[in-house]
Amino acid sequence: MHIFTMLLLLSVLILVHEFGHFIAARKLGIKVDKFGFGLPFGPTLYKTKWGETEICVHAFLLGGYVSFPDDDPESDIPKDSVERISNRKIWERFIVITAGVAANALIAYFIVLFVASGSQSLPSGKYNLFIEGLQADKSLSSHQIGINPGDKIISANGVKIDTLNKFVEITRRSKKFDNYVSYEKIEKQINSINKLNPDVVKTLTSNNDVISSGVKIILPSSTPEKPLTVGKDMLDSIKKYTPEGKLLSEDEINLRNKLDGKKEYISNGKLTLNQIASATADTVHPILITVSRNNKDISLIPAYPNKDGMIGVKLRVDELPEKVRNPVDAVVKSWNYLYQNTYYMVKGLGLIMTGQIPLSDVHGIVAITKVGSDIIQHRGIWDGLLLTALISMDLAIVNLLPIPALDGGHLLFLFIEKLRGRPVEEKVQETFAKYGFLLLIGLMVLIIFNDIFALMTDKL
Repeated sequence: MHIFTMLLLLSVLILVHEFGHFIAARKLGIKVDKFGFGLPFGPTLYKTKWGETEICVHAFLLGGYVSFPDDDPESDIPKDSVERISNRKIWERFIVITAGVAANALIAYFIVLFVASGSQSLPSGKYNLFIEGLQADKSLSSHQIGINPGDKIISANGVKIDTLNKFVEITRRSKKFDNYVSYEKIEKQINSINKLNPDVVKTLTSNNDVISSGVKIILPSSTPEKPLTVGKDMLDSIKKYTPEGKLLSEDEINLRNKLDGKKEYISNGKLTLNQIASATADTVHPILITVSRNNKDISLIPAYPNKDGMIGVKLRVDELPEKVRNPVDAVVKSWNYLYQNTYYMVKGLGLIMTGQIPLSDVHGIVAITKVGSDIIQHRGIWDGLLLTALISMDLAIVNLLPIPALDGGHLLFLFIEKLRGRPVEEKVQETFAKYGFLLLIGLMVLIIFNDIFALMTDKL
């Protein structure tokens, strides 16, 4: 039942987008031949007339469109008619093209405002994190640090924990073998190796000399690195974060993995003392966790994440709602909520386009419908509506991409026309539109495959 509710909400967003184009065109006196809900593949489920515009509902519901006389070579509208969009001024075409995006942005804001006014609260983005339980694997650090189910996590490495992302990023980046090591730790490791191997050190003129093949090196006991100093860049998963210190080379990484838990190393005649020190210095960063238990703050024994950045706790996350006290409060906080989430969506899209988020992690309408229906079922219609608002903003953002089959593609041609002083040749536009459309269909197939695979493997 909730799946149909989510599908209905998504359908409304598509209709709103296309209605934006439609109403802008009609207000400017531009004729609209067709208003299509869905893409024109397969049978047409429903057809009717609204004034001079034909309304069509297609079986392939993933999309929508408005069609102008310019799109129909057999249209009886004269080529020089002002009813054709191609004969209108650039600013008029700009309004029509961007009206769909504007409609999605407006409906997104009004949905958030409706939720804020109706529920008298909005998500604050702040959370309380509680320990739900410990994972069964006794080798994980949670079993040694004195943490108990019911504990509330207050801080980690001195950082107040008020979001799940903060705690996850700190544990993930503190993991054993993160491929980075501080220069201070390398220097200490060199000194320790020197003390354990004085005869070997005497044969070297510098730490960058290759150690002869077959020479035995006694290795110092493995010691943890320092707790990570947590900065804003580290906690913002949208931004690219580079740890401080030296990035290990491939040879050093291979050596580190080979020497894990070993007490000595027989030189292969290819590596230097500096490389051996770097490889064995990369260990794990302890996490200093403070919890609240029975209204008392307790500092736990340092936790040491494994190679996957896990310490072995099961978390319960309780979001703290932000109260909306009056209409002015609702207007302002609705804007702030939408602005902040739009910022993260734009940043996320940038990561996808630069390859930092792989296409295999990108999902579409199937996943959205599943996640949305689950949210409505477990958290209620208010949260479902907020998700719908964010999807509407996402539709607006994606439609501005300069892909010929999208609104952004039309804006790109409009911009080129403004620079050249004349339109781009019609054949060129048609070619770009054809390949742009094929690109969109290909992406759609890939994303649907991702959705289905995620559903089959219980990742959604």
